[in-house]
Amino acid sequence: MEPHYPAHWEADVVLADGGTAHLRPIRPADADLLRAFYSRLSDQSIYFRFFGPRPRLSDREVTWFTTVDYVDRVALIATIGADMVAVVRFDRIGTENSAEVAFLVEDAHQGRGVAGVLMEHLRAAAKERGISTFVADVLPSNSRMAAFFRQAGYTAQSQFEDGVVRMILDLAATETAREVTTAREHRAEARSIKRLLTPGSVVVVGAGREAGGIGQTVLRNLLGADFNGPVYPVHREVRAVAGVRAYKSVSAIDGDVDLAVVAVPAESVLDVVEECAEKGVKGLVVVSSGFGETGPEGRARQDDLVRIARAYGLRVVGPNCLGIANTDPAVRLNATLAATLPGRGRVGFFSQSGALGTALLQRVAQRGMGISTFVSAGNRADVSGNDLLQYWEEDPATDVVLLYLESLGNPRKFARLARRTSRRKPIVVVKSGGTTQGVPVGHAAPVLGLPDQALSALFEQAGVIRVDDLTQLFDVAELLAYQPLPAGNRVGVVSNSDALALLAVDACVAAGLEPCAPANLGARAGAAEYRRALASLTCEVDAIVAIYMPPVPGDAVEVGAELVRAARESGVPVLATFEGRMGMPGELRVPGGDGDPAKGAIPSYPAPEEAVRALAHVVRYARWRERPHGVFPELRDVDTAGAQAVLAGIHAGGHSGAVDAAELLARYGLDVWPAETVTSPEEAVAAAGRLGLPVVVRSADPGLTHRAGTVRLGLADPAAVRGAYEDLVARLGEGVALAVQRMAPQPSVPTVVRMVDDPDFGPVVSFGLGEVTARLLGDEAFRLAPLTGEDAASLVRSIRAAPLLFGRHGYPPVAVGALEDLLVRVGRLADELPGVARLDLDPVLVGEAGVSVLGARAVIRDPVGPRPDRGPRRLR
Repeated sequence: MEPHYPAHWEADVVLADGGTAHLRPIRPADADLLRAFYSRLSDQSIYFRFFGPRPRLSDREVTWFTTVDYVDRVALIATIGADMVAVVRFDRIGTENSAEVAFLVEDAHQGRGVAGVLMEHLRAAAKERGISTFVADVLPSNSRMAAFFRQAGYTAQSQFEDGVVRMILDLAATETAREVTTAREHRAEARSIKRLLTPGSVVVVGAGREAGGIGQTVLRNLLGADFNGPVYPVHREVRAVAGVRAYKSVSAIDGDVDLAVVAVPAESVLDVVEECAEKGVKGLVVVSSGFGETGPEGRARQDDLVRIARAYGLRVVGPNCLGIANTDPAVRLNATLAATLPGRGRVGFFSQSGALGTALLQRVAQRGMGISTFVSAGNRADVSGNDLLQYWEEDPATDVVLLYLESLGNPRKFARLARRTSRRKPIVVVKSGGTTQGVPVGHAAPVLGLPDQALSALFEQAGVIRVDDLTQLFDVAELLAYQPLPAGNRVGVVSNSDALALLAVDACVAAGLEPCAPANLGARAGAAEYRRALASLTCEVDAIVAIYMPPVPGDAVEVGAELVRAARESGVPVLATFEGRMGMPGELRVPGGDGDPAKGAIPSYPAPEEAVRALAHVVRYARWRERPHGVFPELRDVDTAGAQAVLAGIHAGGHSGAVDAAELLARYGLDVWPAETVTSPEEAVAAAGRLGLPVVVRSADPGLTHRAGTVRLGLADPAAVRGAYEDLVARLGEGVALAVQRMAPQPSVPTVVRMVDDPDFGPVVSFGLGEVTARLLGDEAFRLAPLTGEDAASLVRSIRAAPLLFGRHGYPPVAVGALEDLLVRVGRLADELPGVARLDLDPVLVGEAGVSVLGARAVIRDPVGPRPDRGPRRLR
């Protein structure tokens, strides 16, 4: 019987140099591929693999290497185009949990990171098959292979025997191994984007003769930007387009081609991709429409586009996109449909929408801002915002990242990357769809299932500045790009209008900032008055809002110079409402290269409220960046293996859906107070005697716990227990399930802790108060699991009713530290046990001395595949 082919091991991956490859398990049909691969190997590569010369593989050896059982004998291959370029395999040693491992990479592809990514995937497959240790025999002269295993983060032991170094590699995930994997992913994806944004030459396929056509528009924009390299139009019939020599095909071009802009009808795109691959093109920008946005047929065509491009090592921007741009003077790339491209700046800009991208670039130019690079991803079938984050994190030309998102392809990865990038560079996001979740889109990414408030909380956890609209996006970007971050929230207001100064002060108070008494200079104030006021603000400030709105034309140039001087000398951010203008007025600029504004330029806003709103966003971001990164507390009493055994027992017993979570939580150091279900007054009295008085009698139906009047508290004697039981039966009806439970310490605050394993984000922990009003108002906060100590602390403090936990409004202060510890443990459970789809701790009573979990239910499922952003590197 033929072994079951593990299709879930297939993956597209980015290599170290930014190219791509396809990984998959080997098959018997790969015999000819293997022979061809082997024929291209050098003698040295063969010697290192087989410890001796072997000019060719026999038919028996080919059959042995290509026929595996995918359990005890596993092999993965990497292909680029139609060629196999690498193979890695393990063979189990007897019945042990160890396996011999070996790999072989074609000489022409060595140094591209093929072995590293193959080993990551083989390691995951081995763990799936119960393998815990790899054994590798290495010749002493093969120092590169020995170094490779050590640098990959394996815990390795070495011993020399019979002229061979035997390395024993522990497959347990180490922090070093995780860091190595993350670093490799980061470098590879950043380089794949750099190859797109810094081409040495560009071909436009589909550059027609008609003015205004898509292809000719891109061509003219490339030429108009004075691209620093050759531009090749491709047209089957004409000799020149827009005054530039045209070629009949990509293959007919004499020189090398790095980037192809494809503007042909959708049904012809796949042929162009294959032609570009044969030419050695490194990246594609597909502006053509007719793909995922048109329905199932277009989506299938889009999937084929990505599959073929990745198979040949190409990344794809699009399809149905506006294009890409790079304002670097050494590149000068405008491979977009937008004729208006802003000047050079420090802002990287990603937009999913092509049509909106054109408007956004116009707005940037109108404000006098500049950009470093721009990418419009359209249907985002391949290149996404996550890829751009990898690039911009290290890009020395980019200080601020702007994202317009309609969906998230890999939300968990986005959160991880954003949290890391935000520590160095601010990320400002407009996420549309807050009221349209569930509306189908043409992107490759699914619409998110989490409520919009949860998404905002997860952005906040990652340090991302989420704004409501495009105006705010640029308002915040201007301040971040040209002014320093504020050290606090104290704001000085200097104005020549009393009314506008009051508006600024009111806006500060509403935004949680601390305004000083405003310096009101009078309507006729000029440069001298502003100079004195700025030098003698009534208190020490962290930011300055300057308002200059003269009733008649004044000395704007001199006042602007004073504001720029004050910003330079004070070291605090200065922003203005300057004659009601928007953007970067010339009077407030610090000139940079080519007349573009440089660091220190002051942004202007039409109204003081808009300036303060932008400042408030930046203050919150600066405060987030100053917080400790957070660590995952060491929990010595956690028994992960025991919890997994509990889940295995639940599955073995045929249970599914909601189950009691007490035994599971116990493995994570959390005790659930026992409760006994009773069906008569006599059983209730007997249960109270066993549990110990005082007790409560309540509904045992989780669906009724939110209803008022379903609990009787403080029952101190048998008569009270009997009366409570009869009262609840009369209220809820015969046959209702009731439970008896020991009375928790009072006073205490009821809270609710939940975990939902979201199909996109992975496990998300939520927290709120258990009171009816809090539930009705949806006063709930969210964080991605696992939780650091700082995550748990901010989760508790994020709800609006948090003051009730800290001794406000007549409530006693409670053990918030114990509550935070509980949240950390729930987050750890959520992260380690993908078989738990949902967890409800309701209620959790937080008292002065600790927490009491009175009810806990879990929804159990068979985990299907790894969680998002887990396992070895792979492209979406």
